[in-house]
Amino acid sequence: MEKKSTGERLEFYGYSDVTIEHLHRYAIANDFVKDKVVLDIASGEGYGSYILSKNASKVIGVDIDKEAVIEAQKKYLNDNLNFTVGSADNIPLDSNTIDVVVSFETIEHHDKHDEMLIEIKRVLKHDGILIMSSPDKEYYSDKIGQLNKFHVKELYFKEFKFLINKYFKFSTFYFQKSYNYNSFISCDESYKDVEIYSGDNMLIQKGKIVPLYNLVLASDFSNYSLKTSIFEGSKIKNLELNKLIEQKCYKIYDTTTFKVGKFLCYPFFKLKSI
Repeated sequence: MEKKSTGERLEFYGYSDVTIEHLHRYAIANDFVKDKVVLDIASGEGYGSYILSKNASKVIGVDIDKEAVIEAQKKYLNDNLNFTVGSADNIPLDSNTIDVVVSFETIEHHDKHDEMLIEIKRVLKHDGILIMSSPDKEYYSDKIGQLNKFHVKELYFKEFKFLINKYFKFSTFYFQKSYNYNSFISCDESYKDVEIYSGDNMLIQKGKIVPLYNLVLASDFSNYSLKTSIFEGSKIKNLELNKLIEQKCYKIYDTTTFKVGKFLCYPFFKLKSI
């Protein structure tokens, strides 16, 4: 029987724009972790920590869900990769031991935001970097009337920016949005200038990209920046299409019509083989 996702975290047996969004964030983080000690808060299924472990000297994935940690330990194996149980406001690591903290789509799942940032500052080295994302409450929830039952406290961009700047001297902010298995990330200053076209042979329309997610690079040591980037998701899209085709075939094989037809045709196929 196929495993069903609860929707609380991204798991790699279903694929969508959400998959692309997460992969794009880890792709960006991957550029900052070479030979570094990395903490992935709310590591979930473990795929992101595993990606980072290919470049980092060491990666620790921390998640509050014991079952998720056990599954990650089984599925994603690397000598420099460890998973452990812990929470965002009580990280089970020594102070001043981490070069890069990664936290994607975590902060909205609880309301201990200040406690989380205090803990991140505690475990980071003096020149450490925080790379964090958060859904923009205005566009993720308010504009479309969406209510995610797993989200405890979502933040508007101004709230997210205020929180980060409260704890870090340097910060650069970015917006993210995905379209049809392609993710786009750009800085908050230039994002509003990007135009997007859509339509068909009958009508073409022009609009503005709205930021579904907020992303930040923060540090007390230096002002880090990102180039505008796109995650091209055709490989993930093909995985989802193949999955849908397989599911459709299985449903056909399981129908009474197919079973009766197979039974009636069996003698003819048997004679042909002889």
